[in-house]
Amino acid sequence: MATGTFDLIHPGHGYYLEESTKVGGKDSKLVVVVARDTTVISKKRLPVVGEKQRLEVVKMIKYVNEAYLGNENDMFKIVKEIKPDIITIGSDQKYNITHLKKELKDRGINAEVVKIQGYKKGQLDSTCKIIKKIKEMKFDEKIFKKCKKN
Repeated sequence: MATGTFDLIHPGHGYYLEESTKVGGKDSKLVVVVARDTTVISKKRLPVVGEKQRLEVVKMIKYVNEAYLGNENDMFKIVKEIKPDIITIGSDQKYNITHLKKELKDRGINAEVVKIQGYKKGQLDSTCKIIKKIKEMKFDEKIFKKCKKN
C-alpha cells in the first residue's frame, strides 16, 4: 500500500509508486490510498486538483492495481480493511516511522512499513515547485484568453 495526496502528478510520484511495487515483489499488487481534500486542507494546503480527479489519475498509472480515497476521520480505517502486508512511505512524507509502526500494532494491523529512499530529481519534481513556477510565469494575454475560453 502506498499513500499520498498525488496533486499535480509529477515524476516523483511515478518514482514512488514504481519503487513501492519493487518492495512488494513481482507477484504483489499495489493499492494506493489518495488523501481526501479535507485531509490535505487540514495540513495547511489547498489541493489544486480535487480528490475525485486525483483518484481517477492515480488509477491510470501503470504501477497501480487499485486505488481508493482515504477516510476523512481515521486514516487507519482503510488500512484495516485492505490489510496490506507492506505500507510504503514516500521520501518526502513526514511520518515518524516508529510512531506509525506502534500505531499500526496497537490497532492490530500487522504490516511492515518501508520508507522509499531516493527521489526522481528534476526541475519540477514537486507539486510546490510546479505551483511556484506557474505563479512566476508571465502569461501572454492572447494565450491567457485562449485558456479562459477552454
